[in-house]
Amino acid sequence: MEKLEVAIVGAGLGGLCAAIKLKESGTDSFLVFDRNEKVGGVWHENKYPGCCCDTPVALYEFSFAPGMNWSHLFPRAAQVQTYAEDVADSFQVTPHLRLGDGVKSAVWNETSNSWHLTTESGKEFEAKAVIAAMGQLNRPSIPEIEGRDTFGGPTMHSARWDSSVSLKGKRVGVIGSAASAVQLIPEVAKEAAHLTVFQRTPNWVIPRLDREVTSEDKALAMSEPEFAMDVAKRNRQLIYDNADHFFWKAFQWTPEGRTAFTKQASNHLEAQIPDAALRAQLTPDYPIGCKRILITDDFYPTLMRDNVSLETNGIAKITSTGVGTTDGAQHECDALIFATGFETTGWRWSMEVTGQGGQQLNALWEEAPEAYLGITAHGFPNLFVLYGPNTNLGHNTITFMLEQQVAYTVKALASLKEAGASALMPSKAAQDRFNKQIQADLSKTVWADPDCASWYKDAQGRITQNWSSHTRDYAAATSKVDLNDYELIG
Repeated sequence: MEKLEVAIVGAGLGGLCAAIKLKESGTDSFLVFDRNEKVGGVWHENKYPGCCCDTPVALYEFSFAPGMNWSHLFPRAAQVQTYAEDVADSFQVTPHLRLGDGVKSAVWNETSNSWHLTTESGKEFEAKAVIAAMGQLNRPSIPEIEGRDTFGGPTMHSARWDSSVSLKGKRVGVIGSAASAVQLIPEVAKEAAHLTVFQRTPNWVIPRLDREVTSEDKALAMSEPEFAMDVAKRNRQLIYDNADHFFWKAFQWTPEGRTAFTKQASNHLEAQIPDAALRAQLTPDYPIGCKRILITDDFYPTLMRDNVSLETNGIAKITSTGVGTTDGAQHECDALIFATGFETTGWRWSMEVTGQGGQQLNALWEEAPEAYLGITAHGFPNLFVLYGPNTNLGHNTITFMLEQQVAYTVKALASLKEAGASALMPSKAAQDRFNKQIQADLSKTVWADPDCASWYKDAQGRITQNWSSHTRDYAAATSKVDLNDYELIG
């Protein structure tokens, strides 16, 4: 059995960041496991037409690894995938990768104070610590609709795109109108003979204001690289500050900011949809920000095309030839696309994690996912989670959060060595204190609106996904490891 200092599970941006920073700290005894054949995580898995990051590239790329090959201000999925591969190579992470063989289980051994990992191929490893970089939005959710399996044409989920299926000249139904849908719908509409968009709930939409990064832009940057780098840093800081301020405008209970922000989204809708009846169908009846705000320039104009129709009646059933709605209408389709998002409130990782006393993390987090700082969990020593409970954002960039979590993890491992202990985990009191405070803070945000259901919270209304403030507060909270909040083992 191969022994490691650290096992990293997941080779998306979080796992790659952890690998890079571990190497920089002097730790070389680690491996990065992923079930996929390539690095990139969700950017490797999502290949639907129009797939794009809705965060400006200046914020989404790592602060320590700026890229020069972006084609637009908002990076396209294939380019993020290439960026992930380039980062793995340039920071010499590639030799540590174990791709195409995900971790099936991780069991804490209370005798050796280490994790016993078993991969899907049956290989076994022992690691002193595990960094779980498995993300959240990667398990496609397809609603249970009567007759779903009887449809006679091709079906696919946006996150499992089948490029072998041609949509050219076909009647296509897209079920869903949220984040992935507003990206793929404009592209599918260019190919389809007719496209029907089945919308359950309208979303607040703001303009992306994307633009191409021209060859002239790149040439100017290369002609004065030091000056260009300085400008890029200042520009990144400006975008970051504006994105962090977005929290106060959109998500806190500030009536003035909410009114102004609602007006901005309403103006965008009115400017792009001249038809009053269609505007009414696209206008949400809930406060802006309580669900994910969508950022797009071309979704609304696509709905104005002659070959596109918006259907707002509920879906009653799927038949062999299309979709039946609650008003009794039958919408004939040759292909169906489910842009219906992901499983969110229950983590349900593909890796089974067994901690002290046989506790199953998946079972615990199915009902009430929580962790200390969203990173460590009581009962699971030396387990560090990236993008864990209450670290999602409705503003700014998750890449920033990942960098803070990785930095905290590296410091925690260093603190462990200095203390001469084998493992650490947060005390129950510290974890309870953190989660009590974050829920109190979240109760003052728009996400707590009892009339607004979203994937940010569970069926009981407890907000399990989002961080409660701007990202600078998270950076401050994770800036140092307080061992007084931890139990040391061994």
